[in-house]
Amino acid sequence: MEFRHLLLETGRDHVGVITINRPESMNTFNSGTAEELSLALKTMDQDPEVRVVLIKGAGKAFCAGIDINEFNGKTGHEFKQWVEKMENPLCVMAAMNKPVMTQVHGVAAANGAGLVSASDLCISADSARFGFTAVKVGLFCLGPAVPLVRAVGRKKALEMLMYGDLITADTALEIGLINRAVPLSQLEEEAREWAAELARRSPTAVQIGKKAFYGMADMEYTKAFDYMNEAFARLCTTEDATEGVSAFLEKRAPQWKGR
Repeated sequence: MEFRHLLLETGRDHVGVITINRPESMNTFNSGTAEELSLALKTMDQDPEVRVVLIKGAGKAFCAGIDINEFNGKTGHEFKQWVEKMENPLCVMAAMNKPVMTQVHGVAAANGAGLVSASDLCISADSARFGFTAVKVGLFCLGPAVPLVRAVGRKKALEMLMYGDLITADTALEIGLINRAVPLSQLEEEAREWAAELARRSPTAVQIGKKAFYGMADMEYTKAFDYMNEAFARLCTTEDATEGVSAFLEKRAPQWKGR
């Protein structure tokens, strides 16, 4: 499929890069962008050459939210269908086998901040800003609230959602919204290397681990252990586990098979 609003690239380092390419609109989501992003994520999840997916934005910003030019003239039912389309990429990321990383510069606002919250990992420019800004125009970031509360906790999430203020990368790092903050001049290189480093891990271990992590997140404590122990036992029977242990004992680099 030819994408109108995204650029896709797969490197020899097994990193698949998705660039939101609407710089004239601060990479805001319209219906086409949301549909394409969901499809691009699913496509890369099925691509055997991709082990890690990296999402970034073209131009001056990562993503400034939803394009309000699509807002007016809808019934309640049509609004629900519309917002479900906008939030679908956030659901797709959690359901994917492969880890998804966001690379943020400029601003990540509203649904853009939702993408950050929903991604597995985030590396940001230290000059970037983050905010769930919909409340300032009489709306509320209800969809992005779902991954946000899981990332930063209830009270901090409500503060960000109710006030809608932009926060700095330092604050985002402190509260656990992002993982790393680096100088803007180093962001491209650091993000790609961090993604490539993850891609050098056993893809089988990373994918089983991600699925199990999200599966146990809302479970009762002892049931979560049962769930994770079953996943660990399943992982131990894979070829990558056998190869990894053998390589460690033989003091050599592992040759991952992805199974």
